[in-house]
Amino acid sequence: MCGITGFVDQSKGKKNIIKKMSQRIAHRGPDGEGFYIDDDIALAHRRLSIIDLSTGDQPIYNETKDVLVIFNGEIYNYLELRDELKKKHKFVTKSDTEVLVHGYEEWGSNLPKHLRGMFAFAIYDIKNKTLFLARDPFGIKPLYYTLMNGTFMFASEIKSFLEHPNFKKELNKDILAPYLSFSFTPTNETFFKGVYRLDAGCTLTYKDGKIDIQKYYHKEFKEKSMTYEDAVKSISKVMQDSVEKHLLSDVEVGSFLSSGVDSSYLVALAHPDKTYTVGYDIPKYNEIEYVEDLANKLKINNTSKIISKKEYMEVIPKVMYHLDEPASDPAAVALYFVAQLASKDVKVVLSGEGSDEFFGGYNIYRQDVDMAWYNKIPFFIRHLIAQFCKLLPEIRGVNFLIRRGERLENSYIGVNRVFGDKEVKKVLKDKPVLTNKEVTKSTYQEYSNASDIVKMQAIDMDFWLMKDILLKADRMTMASSLEGRVPFIDTEVFKVASSLPIEYKVTKENTKVALRDAAKEVIPNDAYKKKKLGFPVPVREWMKEKDFYQMIKKTFQAKYTQEFFNQDYILNLLEEHYTGKKDNYRKVWTIYCFLIWYQRFFLEEA
Repeated sequence: MCGITGFVDQSKGKKNIIKKMSQRIAHRGPDGEGFYIDDDIALAHRRLSIIDLSTGDQPIYNETKDVLVIFNGEIYNYLELRDELKKKHKFVTKSDTEVLVHGYEEWGSNLPKHLRGMFAFAIYDIKNKTLFLARDPFGIKPLYYTLMNGTFMFASEIKSFLEHPNFKKELNKDILAPYLSFSFTPTNETFFKGVYRLDAGCTLTYKDGKIDIQKYYHKEFKEKSMTYEDAVKSISKVMQDSVEKHLLSDVEVGSFLSSGVDSSYLVALAHPDKTYTVGYDIPKYNEIEYVEDLANKLKINNTSKIISKKEYMEVIPKVMYHLDEPASDPAAVALYFVAQLASKDVKVVLSGEGSDEFFGGYNIYRQDVDMAWYNKIPFFIRHLIAQFCKLLPEIRGVNFLIRRGERLENSYIGVNRVFGDKEVKKVLKDKPVLTNKEVTKSTYQEYSNASDIVKMQAIDMDFWLMKDILLKADRMTMASSLEGRVPFIDTEVFKVASSLPIEYKVTKENTKVALRDAAKEVIPNDAYKKKKLGFPVPVREWMKEKDFYQMIKKTFQAKYTQEFFNQDYILNLLEEHYTGKKDNYRKVWTIYCFLIWYQRFFLEEA
């Protein structure tokens, strides 16, 4: 696990610039750094040594030293690829990185199609002056790029660009409206104007000043006819295989552990010696007791930490800095603390992200099953009911009637929606430029013939999973120089998950139905049937306490807040929550996280 950065231009003084860009992301790889610099390009690699500790330094070259690679990630099928490529190529290291440079020689831009793993890499063909970038199918590893003032730049983290003299730091206000709805940046445009994230499953070729982006991986949902027993067996088999692949390492692998089925399943399969958990001194937000029960039954070690309110409050600006862009999932801060805890002992941890999106873990997916009877009512009648309900105050059940009276494409933007379209207009000072429907349009078009549940899964994978969950998982682990591996997010696992009949994912009674029964075979306690908690954080309660409330209020009253928000409106949202009139915590927190991020990157010396 590492960090990569580089730029292409004809400027002088490349060495000093690339060293500063590399230093900005030193936390991603504190074990070493490597460079390639010539008249046209400067590349840097930060190394966190995990595989081939002695000879795996990068860049790594081909035999003739005219093609090189810098790489962030892990290739889990590298041993098989190595055996194939050894027939034509001479290997000088034992690292997974070297299969990339020889694989590029064999397969060119089709290289990513041969890889199983998590990756973001840059290959430079010195003779042809061609730069080739690629990102893994599900976007586990980050990659950003920009073409600014004649310089093409790329990096694992946007903050690396801040060190280049040709980079102009400017806020992209157009993203603020969708951010308020999604709670993260849902587009490949970023909050830094002119900076883009390379989408998951894509390659980028830069040559002669031109950018060419191609998509090499498309998610396909192909439901197959199978018995329930066969479905459970296929999940058990592919998860065992994925966990084994994700344990490939020359250093010890630990695991995060919560009380839920996902991390419990991984830990039961991997049986790591060390696991890590965080909790709080509010009982309903503390999973440590459940976790210790599983650890004791598996005879493995668990290290836990209680996060205090004071610690949580103090670290928020640091978390926003490491995220690069604002994201208001309170679990990001919890992830930061559990990563800090684990990094004292290990360099690699397993984590349970992706299970809900792949196997149908969100309760909202059940509504399609629970309310099948309501869907039998003609749509035009449901639509009329929805229009009437929009005139009513927010009361229990109204949102359901509104959603069921709208086409999914017009209403569903993901499991974590915060602000509705109408309220965004009330919150913002300026009129929104980009609508949510425009953001989700391409995903809905790609899966236009799918069922509503599959459409929801696709939306949650393309947005919530790829642009929030995996972003915070990467940034919070890498902030602690820790590699996070996610065995559920694997192309082979997806093949199985995407072939399951809907009723093996969600029923009226439960979510992740078949996965839970596969997990039941190896988990020695009741974690396999535990209801989804996510990564519970008591921000909702803390916001009703004076110190936390005052911290947010002070930011909401700041002069710079007026540039973006209707100040009276957002202060009222905070006051309603503080006094218990309404549960506005997610709305308040989403605004607050943006303001702290903006302060960190634009008002302070970033």
